[in-house]
Amino acid sequence: MSITALAGGIGGARFLRGLLHAVPDADITVIGNVADDITLHGLHVSPDLDTVMYTLGGGINEEQGWGREDETFSVAEELAAYGAHPQWFTLGDRDIATHIVRTQMLSAGYPLSAVTEALCDRWRPGVRLLPVTDERVETHVVVADDTGMRAIHFQEWWVRWHARIAAARIMFVGIDSATPAPGVIEAITNADVVILPPSNPVVSIGPILSVPGVREAVASTDAPVVGLSPIIGAAPVRGMAGATLRSTGVEVSAAGVAGMFRDILDGWLVDTSDADSVAGIEALRTEGHLRCRAVPLLMHDVEAAAAMAREALDLAWSSRRQDA
Repeated sequence: MSITALAGGIGGARFLRGLLHAVPDADITVIGNVADDITLHGLHVSPDLDTVMYTLGGGINEEQGWGREDETFSVAEELAAYGAHPQWFTLGDRDIATHIVRTQMLSAGYPLSAVTEALCDRWRPGVRLLPVTDERVETHVVVADDTGMRAIHFQEWWVRWHARIAAARIMFVGIDSATPAPGVIEAITNADVVILPPSNPVVSIGPILSVPGVREAVASTDAPVVGLSPIIGAAPVRGMAGATLRSTGVEVSAAGVAGMFRDILDGWLVDTSDADSVAGIEALRTEGHLRCRAVPLLMHDVEAAAAMAREALDLAWSSRRQDA
């Protein structure tokens, strides 16, 4: 079985670990978000790609869900002593090694997809990890302050300000001229199932689908497309997804997120606490069919994530049978 997943960071990575546990023999391709990428202290940092790679490769800091386990911060402390900025994004010593290798390879002319493949040779994540594009794309957030409206990098808004500054607009700089990385479109069109894990719908899944040709490929694939809600009740499972949804005028709910993807979805899983939204979600798609089920969506551990993965695959097969 060939499965392609469009994934962001922590939520996506933890779901993918459950997916591997549920179907260990599946051929899984992960198309990763790169719009969170940022240059810090001269190093190219790819937070979402690294979170997937570390989580599936066994090197993640489990408590925080990002960064390396058993991390130290001697370099960050020295940079702070020099007054080097920014100081709101702290790179760990082990993590820096990954960014040095990535930056060296990019500077030597290798595309990000080839660099990611080389980094995964060490971590053996059990999936094929593809950046959605080799071009530089960045998520910027337009905010208002004493100087007026200005755009800041998403990481500054998210990490430094914890999304407390109201976002007037979220935009993906460079997205219009980006092209899918080698293998991305083929992974979608040749898949048996396409899954949207419970990642941030605006800044993780959104940039992936916004790369020209990607959303069209997902919409036209013969494979069933199934997603899992990152929202339970009126709040995200973790993180600040609510702030990004509000900035785009989308209701912070499982139904609100489903509406963002209604043109590409065949199935949508919501938490059992949102069971009363199932009928309304199924009515969102005016052409074709959108099937919705309510199942437990809290990833307490790997087995819980695996149970979610099995539910997603079962919904995918049910969608295919009923559409046949």
